[in-house]
Amino acid sequence: MNPTIGWIRDLAASWGVPTALVPLVPFLLLLIVLYAVIGLAAYGARRKWPRADKTIAFWLFVSPWLIGFCLFTLGPMASSIYVSLTSWDLITPPQFVGLANYTEAFQDPQVAQALKVTLLYAVISVPLQTVLAFLVALLLNTDLPGMRFFRTVWYLPSLVSGVAQMVLFLWVFNPQYGLANDVLAHFGIQGPGWFNDSAWALPTVILMSLWTVGGAMVIYLAGLKDVPSNLYEAAALDGAGPVRQFWHVTLPQLSPIILFNALTGIIGSLQIFTQGFIANGGPKDSLLFFVYYLYDNAFQNFRMGYASALAWILFVVILALTAVTLRGSAFAVYYETELGRKRRRR
Repeated sequence: MNPTIGWIRDLAASWGVPTALVPLVPFLLLLIVLYAVIGLAAYGARRKWPRADKTIAFWLFVSPWLIGFCLFTLGPMASSIYVSLTSWDLITPPQFVGLANYTEAFQDPQVAQALKVTLLYAVISVPLQTVLAFLVALLLNTDLPGMRFFRTVWYLPSLVSGVAQMVLFLWVFNPQYGLANDVLAHFGIQGPGWFNDSAWALPTVILMSLWTVGGAMVIYLAGLKDVPSNLYEAAALDGAGPVRQFWHVTLPQLSPIILFNALTGIIGSLQIFTQGFIANGGPKDSLLFFVYYLYDNAFQNFRMGYASALAWILFVVILALTAVTLRGSAFAVYYETELGRKRRRR
């Protein structure tokens, strides 16, 4: 056994901690260290600057957030790193296995399938959602009567829970009595199997995702309202028509918002779970999303160590794609502050 793991288990035993709760010990130690650092910092500030009451007050007021962050984010992450290096079934004590879980993950064909399905979903759904939400926002960015009603109608589906959405669309896309195939039958078209067909299951989920673009649409709409009207007036005086105004005024002004929606869309799509869970992975693992496979290993097979390793692999994938997106956005995203800095340099 690794000496560090053995030391943690011995420490937990001396505290009377149940064996099943041993993975939480690193989190408790981290919390103790954090409070010690905060206490020492506050004490040092008080000694060095007698009037450091504001500094101490700041740390006291921010400490509830720090406690929550450590309790529900940083602590579980630290424990997850430890668990990913063990073999643990929630019943017997965790056994240290080193990087065996990560090695198995890179050799597991199911991991490759789950990663392929998830990335394919993200690559297709995120651009479609981004474009559709932007187009809808452009259409609803008018002062015509009834616009508030249509904005509400477009936004409401984004408030529906994922489970309710999936249940609804399982009925809509049912091959026998679903609404979609009934409509197609009126035009003499034989409807596909949708969720029952491995070739159509993923496209159906992508089609489902377009129903909830209202959230992104509202953000685009707020951005459109914030574009200064004098920019359009200046462009019109220069002879720019609606198309040129869109390319040279609207898009540059909304590029930070497009980047924000794209990033949140990428992160959210890589964590898709509900659709795969309700469909039980789909026919021939066509809806075996990565988080669903992670859940299956954790709470069906009780392989917490392997599931934790999968979670960290997904974290690295999301981090890498986010970094690449941010790096590429430097050539396409316009910021007024950057323009001001460039002018000052000149």
